[in-house]
Amino acid sequence: MTLKWLKWSQRLQAIAQNGLTYTQSPYDSERYQQIRQIAADIMATYAHETPTYVCDLFSKEEGYATPKIDVRGVVFHNNQILLVKEREDGCWTLPGGWVDVGESPSNAVVREVYEESGYHTQIVKLLAIYDRNHPRHQHPPLRHHVYKLFFQCQIIGGSPAESIETSEAAFFAEQNLPELSLTRVVPSQIARLFEHYQNPDWQADFD
Repeated sequence: MTLKWLKWSQRLQAIAQNGLTYTQSPYDSERYQQIRQIAADIMATYAHETPTYVCDLFSKEEGYATPKIDVRGVVFHNNQILLVKEREDGCWTLPGGWVDVGESPSNAVVREVYEESGYHTQIVKLLAIYDRNHPRHQHPPLRHHVYKLFFQCQIIGGSPAESIETSEAAFFAEQNLPELSLTRVVPSQIARLFEHYQNPDWQADFD
């Protein structure tokens, strides 16, 4: 379940960021800075970080506050799904990552799949757009509000390879999944993606 303190902190930070973006009043600017500090204090208290560290992270966010975009490549072969092993936590996930500025989601996922697994792919269809912060997904807390886009991809070349971020790429049956990197993907999402694979006429999920 999404923690209330995290939602409060994210919402206050968004209000402060939007206010600082548009206000022309030095008095309002000071008030929005105070709101940002309160948001940092809340997150620092429950995330066991210093308020200065969190406030510095918040201050780097500029412009109107919007969710970040995370893309994940969903590659099936012989009723198995492609996963990569993260060096960061030693757990497995769908290949993917942040969409870069100026990059389309489809180009980003093709790039990420190749960089993290060694496989060249092409997009088949969009399977799901999930709100990472929605309680039903049960991801661990993250300071960002994130939308996760899951694209089914088809292999057109390449071979399994490790990368700076991943140490292994392999295919797994639904009944034999390894330990998942829950920051990136959760079991219920993998299960739903297998259902999409078995029902190719389904429309994309959302939220």
